[in-house]
Amino acid sequence: MTNADEALAAFPIPLIGFAAYSGTGKTTLLVRLLPLLKARGLRVGVVKHAHHDFEMDLPGKDSYELRAAGADEMLVAARCRFGLIRECRDADREPRLHEALEFMQPRQLDLVLVEGFKREPIPKIELHRVELGLPFLFPRDPNVVAIACDASSDLVPASGIPRLAIDRVEDIAQFILEYTGLAQRPNINLAQ
Repeated sequence: MTNADEALAAFPIPLIGFAAYSGTGKTTLLVRLLPLLKARGLRVGVVKHAHHDFEMDLPGKDSYELRAAGADEMLVAARCRFGLIRECRDADREPRLHEALEFMQPRQLDLVLVEGFKREPIPKIELHRVELGLPFLFPRDPNVVAIACDASSDLVPASGIPRLAIDRVEDIAQFILEYTGLAQRPNINLAQ
């Protein structure tokens, strides 16, 4: 077990990833899933992997200008939110999930959803759309704990892994609650 694997295993709250090829609908699903989990009383964090350079702020804004001027870290604090941008010294290396999780505050959360980071050793729900014509991930990834797809079950190779309909977000939310053990917590509202 690597140090990164140990760091992930030691993370004090449940993590569940969503792994899929680009264009499958990971973000769309998470946007629909988050309100359901929040309505059940959960405090949910999200970590998203980006494969390219991105900006959280627009040129001309103070935070952008200060970061562009050389700030290695830029924290914006307002009444309603904080935003942190940290520049990476090694721009040629993809980030690891354990590095991103260092920014999370698990005491403030019940669950972290992870979009992307499909090679990381965490429990994952694989999203699959048959029309994309791409192979399933689960045969090569032992961390896939469920498959959410748009196909009838006879098109999904036999695996023993639970199958969910990608458009039945309520069922996916229930699976997450049960899989992570959060369904057993007394403050979680299971009635929807």
